[in-house]
Amino acid sequence: MASRARLFKEYKEVQREKTADPDIQLVCDDSNIFKWTALIKGPSETPYEGGVFQLAFAVPEQYPLQPPQVRFLTKIFHPNVHFKTGEICLDILKNAWSPAWTLQSVCRAIIALMAHPEPDSPLNCDSGNLLRSGDMRGFQSMARMYTRLAAMPKKG
Repeated sequence: MASRARLFKEYKEVQREKTADPDIQLVCDDSNIFKWTALIKGPSETPYEGGVFQLAFAVPEQYPLQPPQVRFLTKIFHPNVHFKTGEICLDILKNAWSPAWTLQSVCRAIIALMAHPEPDSPLNCDSGNLLRSGDMRGFQSMARMYTRLAAMPKKG
């Protein structure tokens, strides 16, 4: 029951603060408070700039004592995101979780991870290898290409 109350509280806050954070649009599933989606804007001055990325949240019954499961539904070329499944390698979604985190702050942390990848714990080895070998140009061109293909509205 505590998890439902907490999620309803977060839902009300999201409704109230819709314009406060233009980079994040969190939406609760109409029929299930434990399923959410988010649209996040790619951070500026990164290869993801201009893209809009969709995330899926599966919130456990033990929330906020346990973290939500979050994954990218939009394809993204990033060392800490599994290219096929969208799984995200982020400490706060695993061992560094705290009940103080909200779904909104998790979105913020994911945006920060997009701007500051951690190539030493890659889920996407191709992306991680480009960064570890110092090939920023190669990484950025691949990330930009996938952002254009998957995260930007089609013209025409």
